[in-house]
Amino acid sequence: MPGRWREWLFLAGYGLLATHELDAVLRAEWRVLPGLSMLDEALARPLFIGLHVPLFALLTGWIGSAEAGIRQRARHGICLFLVVHAGLHLLFGGHRHYDFHEAGSRLLIFAGALCGLGWLAWPAAPASAADQKL
Repeated sequence: MPGRWREWLFLAGYGLLATHELDAVLRAEWRVLPGLSMLDEALARPLFIGLHVPLFALLTGWIGSAEAGIRQRARHGICLFLVVHAGLHLLFGGHRHYDFHEAGSRLLIFAGALCGLGWLAWPAAPASAADQKL
């Protein structure tokens, strides 16, 4: 059962990240991001949205890979990113275009970080032969 809790932490964190990205479009996060913030709004917005298609396609492919090592590395990377991502939001919180101050936005960001941190801190269960063949 402990391995299932760890998996649920990962899935919750991944779901919170995906939902945060919906909120990020609503709050025009591209206005805060280095690089995209320098572009015209008419280009930055569709670019920000469009880049999420290959990003989530790759991430979802990796976390669902038939190879256990790829799945594990993808989960580790995403959980590490969830923690770093929350730190970036703290860093950019004073930016004039930063608009993630509402409780719901903050919940998505920092609950995701807690899920990622929990997953990283929770000891991994030994892989079974069945897990390695998935």
